[in-house]
Amino acid sequence: MTKLNDILKPFTAWSNAVRDPVTVKDPINDRPGASRYRGFHQNDIEKCIGCGACESICETGAIKMVPVEGIETQPGDSGLRPEVDYGRCCWCALCVDICSTGSLTMSNEYIWIEEDPEAFTYVPGVDKKPWDNDEHGWQRPENYELNIKEREEMPQLEAEERKSSFVEIVKGYSHDQAIAEADRCISCGLCVANCPAHMDIPDYIQAVRQQNLEEGFRIMYKTNPLPEVCGRICTHKCEDICAMGHRGDPIAIRWLKRYIADSVNEQDYKRVMPEEKPENANKSVAIVGAGPTGLSAAYYLSLMGYSVKIFEAQPQAGGMMRYGIPSYRLPYDALDADINYVLSLGVQIQYNTRVGKDVTLERLQEDFDTVLVGTGLHTGKSSKIPGTDHKDVHQAIKLLREVSKGNDIPVAKRIIVIGGGNVAMDITRTLVRLQLQKYGEVNIITTSLETEDIMPADQEEIDEAREENVTLKPGWGPQKIEIENDTIKGLHVQRCTSVFDEQGRFNPKFDEDDTDFFEGDMVVEAIGQGMDLSFVSKKIRDGLEFSKRGRIMVNEYFQSKQEWLFFGGDIIQGPDVIHGIANGHKAARGIDKYFNGELKYEGKQGD
Repeated sequence: MTKLNDILKPFTAWSNAVRDPVTVKDPINDRPGASRYRGFHQNDIEKCIGCGACESICETGAIKMVPVEGIETQPGDSGLRPEVDYGRCCWCALCVDICSTGSLTMSNEYIWIEEDPEAFTYVPGVDKKPWDNDEHGWQRPENYELNIKEREEMPQLEAEERKSSFVEIVKGYSHDQAIAEADRCISCGLCVANCPAHMDIPDYIQAVRQQNLEEGFRIMYKTNPLPEVCGRICTHKCEDICAMGHRGDPIAIRWLKRYIADSVNEQDYKRVMPEEKPENANKSVAIVGAGPTGLSAAYYLSLMGYSVKIFEAQPQAGGMMRYGIPSYRLPYDALDADINYVLSLGVQIQYNTRVGKDVTLERLQEDFDTVLVGTGLHTGKSSKIPGTDHKDVHQAIKLLREVSKGNDIPVAKRIIVIGGGNVAMDITRTLVRLQLQKYGEVNIITTSLETEDIMPADQEEIDEAREENVTLKPGWGPQKIEIENDTIKGLHVQRCTSVFDEQGRFNPKFDEDDTDFFEGDMVVEAIGQGMDLSFVSKKIRDGLEFSKRGRIMVNEYFQSKQEWLFFGGDIIQGPDVIHGIANGHKAARGIDKYFNGELKYEGKQGD
């Protein structure tokens, strides 16, 4: 039944005819979003590193990493930038919350009118938009993190316990620590490009997360046959550009590598790493030096089926890994585990054989199809200041080698070490232990041209030396060793005002009015390492090319102008164990190409 009210109600609208109209003159600008509204994206492309965390977390597939003109790939930056498709975006803001650098934000703009639907896909920060400079919008709240910023702390011996012995300092991650640290990784892959060996770092970290350590072990061996070594002493350049390091601690890549390597027993190596060798035994390779380059090349050449023999001057293999790095950093059992596996593949090593003395390069050329030289930097450099010819002035490299062999070395009650690199820290901390054993106290001054902020030594080495009661005196240049009655009294120094000139060349400058005197009875120089190429005869040398700085020129596969002769490792790129390993791998590939007629010396690299 129709009511009278139902009939009359529509006519009541006419009452509005006499009211003043309400007009919104600018409905866009007069209705802004809330100050933290999740509007269209903004990106600081200079701050962005193209890690792809935003793409990985996007559940709708709205973000794609794309190359951008004018942005080049470089260490720590993929060169890619996020492109957003607003046909897919649900404005959840997870991409902003996960951003490793904080470059990605959202404006509070929510109105965008276009006729072309393709316009709603764009690269924030590259394709200019009216909201690029909006101050309001969604940003990650302060103290709000989807990623854990702090790395798992590595358990290690305290200073008082460690400085009195050569027991390994670092204890290694537990199972739970390794899983927790691996979970921090966003698998961006930026680390791979900065690793000299280009190890598949995200893949072996994922193997830790999945608790498949044997698979992680196999992944590491694809590009690095010395994981026990590198898990302890690698310079971990990969961590320098880790995306997580922008707002917190970088992933402990080196320690995760060690965790995997330590988790596989040496007796299980062959089971985990089944051999697949082609038949190439009709070709043979001689390698000079059983250091990281030689061992790496021997491993990969052996897998290719070639016959490999290493000629080593010392009584044991390892090169500077054994004879230059103290056992508290690299225990011999860890080093031997890596070496023993290489030997198990059929690689031979002839010890106590110095090429140039016990056998010539020419003889190796006659007996083998090709030769790879990876002899390392086994000689120390001297400052040549007055007094360095005294009997109580020593080279760090020689002292470290003697300690590794178990021989006694001179240890004075007061010692001055000159140098600011890792070798200087190694000999300093070695002498700390020997001083404590002999005198019950530490009295060592370590001085360097560089101030602490630019010292080439790893910061952890510097910090640990100071914890072990070493007196660090950075920023001083040695001028003269004071000698009285044939006894060293100390070292005269001047303040170093700069180490390098405007062109970046080593050219130290000093303030002659700012001087000091460090008392000591013994001086150790650790200011650099040099190569010894005396074993290369004049005939062979005349057929090589050398750089202005005296380095042998090689092509990208480390082949020299004498095409049967390859050079790699520290004498080409170094000193650095991981570079040596990478050199050995690439040289092995080059030798394979050479045997197959695919490699000629046409290019050259060097400094």
